Amino acid sequence: MFEEASEVFDNMFKGSFPLTFIVFIPAVLILVSPLPIEAAHEFTVYRMQQYDLQGQAYGTRNAMLNTEARTIEADVLSRRCVLMRLAEFSFDKFQEAIRQSAGAVVIILPQNMSMMPQDVIQQFMEIEPELLATETIVPVYFALEDDELLSIHEQTHSASVSQGTSSAAEVLLHTATANGFQMVTSGAQSKAISDWSITSLEGKLTGQGGEDLPTIVIVAHYDSFGVAPWLSYGADSNGSGVAALLELARLFSKLYTYKRTHAGYNIMFFVSGGGKFNYQGTKRWLEDNLDHTDSSLLQDNVAFVLCLDTLGGNDDGLYLHVSKPPKEATPQHAFLKELETVTSSRFPEVKFSMVHKKINLAEDMLAWEHERFGIRRLPAFTVSRLESHRNSLRTTIMDMRSQVDIQKLCRNTKIIAEALARVIYNLTEKGAPEDLQIFTEQMVSRELPNSSNLHFSLFKQLQEDHLSSVLDWLTAQPRAAQLVDKDSILISTLEYYMNRYLKDVKRHYVKADKRDPEFLFYDQLKQTMNAYRVKPAIFDLLLALCIAAYLGLTYLIAQNFGFFYNLVRRITLKQKQH
Repeated sequence: MFEEASEVFDNMFKGSFPLTFIVFIPAVLILVSPLPIEAAHEFTVYRMQQYDLQGQAYGTRNAMLNTEARTIEADVLSRRCVLMRLAEFSFDKFQEAIRQSAGAVVIILPQNMSMMPQDVIQQFMEIEPELLATETIVPVYFALEDDELLSIHEQTHSASVSQGTSSAAEVLLHTATANGFQMVTSGAQSKAISDWSITSLEGKLTGQGGEDLPTIVIVAHYDSFGVAPWLSYGADSNGSGVAALLELARLFSKLYTYKRTHAGYNIMFFVSGGGKFNYQGTKRWLEDNLDHTDSSLLQDNVAFVLCLDTLGGNDDGLYLHVSKPPKEATPQHAFLKELETVTSSRFPEVKFSMVHKKINLAEDMLAWEHERFGIRRLPAFTVSRLESHRNSLRTTIMDMRSQVDIQKLCRNTKIIAEALARVIYNLTEKGAPEDLQIFTEQMVSRELPNSSNLHFSLFKQLQEDHLSSVLDWLTAQPRAAQLVDKDSILISTLEYYMNRYLKDVKRHYVKADKRDPEFLFYDQLKQTMNAYRVKPAIFDLLLALCIAAYLGLTYLIAQNFGFFYNLVRRITLKQKQH
């Protein structure tokens, strides 16, 4: 009977290939059906800067990512997404990933960066300019850590380390059985934004006493800058400068409200855009006022231009940056002397000095905003707490609200306000005491010595909470130039605030020339990234080999069923005989 069954099965498998196909294909499909892919984690990532400035490309030139995760400890990084935490990040490691043609780099930042050790923050601040100077096709992203992302990093780190410390067989086995993570971005490839507008705002207080009055211009740029636009809050650089400008507008608008204190100076306030991109907003504003109109306060009698930049640090330095030392008997020299007077008599802890640096037109970027005015032969200078324009604080995502000392910002703003008032009302020549306090708590009047019956209403002292609230608002959203369009709530609110205290508030726009753009921005700066838990590629290869071996062995047995049946039968009979 068994012999007959053997012949039946032998004939069936030899002559009925369709039946064989029907029997074995379901089993194959069950074995090779893809494992369910689990979306391990979805999180927001912020891409590194990508822009062109004066024909030079900066930052990462790619936004697409679909590759397997590794940490920097892995032996092979080619076409892998390299995960690094901020504490372990260095420029040498970044360069190593680029050298090995990594598929992408994701730098994981702590949720509260202000809690990081100061040496780690300082090290990253020094690396940021080098990152931006490196043009690369490798996508570079930043992500804020959470428990799931840290778990992904830890698992990836363990897998990467084991590859370098185990034998070849152990590495092969571990690679085949371990879980990996496929990092995939949801956005499209980045492309240039050809019609982007940079917006600036202008307002003024008109002086009293004639048509040909001297004009003082107060300027601060509002945009921030850092290695990732969506993480650039620019609290000190230059949120503090804008906050100080708005406070000066508030104070002097009150002085100009009363006839007794309405001075013989026009005061223009200009909040510029594109400051971090070689002061593009200021450049266009100067062109509009000096080249394209016949009536402008900038064409008549400019006493000086005062630029405000980075005033809220926790140090006691204050510097007047000039391109050309002011000559005696000029308004610029008078303002310099009044700054020295106010700091020495009222704030002796402040170390004030003048810093002279000539304009270097050979450099791609101007050092300070006043140099834009100096090129057009307007007397200008910048007041800042920074001694050098190369300070890394001006171009970092680490410039956060917690880094600003609101008391020092209030003090520095008051120094500038008092010095300006002494220049505008010519108090030194009128014999006013050096320690005279113009802005005080009481709303009272005081007749100054030798003032020709000029009276001052002494206004409420600069309030820390007022400056603090303005700074909180400015740092509530990133202010990178690529993110602030003409319809931005930031621009609308700035315009509303200036309209409260100033006259003739208007907007100015600058667009890059389409044929030869001075600046060019790109999109896809913020995306969603998915980390999928997957098996590595070698697992699929080994699985395919096992399936092929199984199918081959099964086919061989099916085609020679009679032979294998007789072989098994003979072996069984021999065992029974023994």
